[in-house]
Amino acid sequence: MSSGDALDIMYQTFRLAAEIALPLLLVSLIVGIIIALFSAATQINEQTLTFVPKLIAIGLILAVLGSTILAKMQDFATMVFSMIATG
Repeated sequence: MSSGDALDIMYQTFRLAAEIALPLLLVSLIVGIIIALFSAATQINEQTLTFVPKLIAIGLILAVLGSTILAKMQDFATMVFSMIATG
């Protein structure tokens, strides 16, 4: 394996990590902003008010996109193992 192949694997690893994390982070960000606006409007400052809705939203996103995330990770692992096997 050349250094170019190793750099290509690293690039694809970071790209896959971003693709997997992006939906979860965006949902968490959107829910956090909505809860922050609600908290500011009602002047309720409770820690669990932000944690529980984010947890539920991320759980729902994982339930919906979990199979897609797993398929992407399996394809990546298959690609890496085939590159290792071919040398």
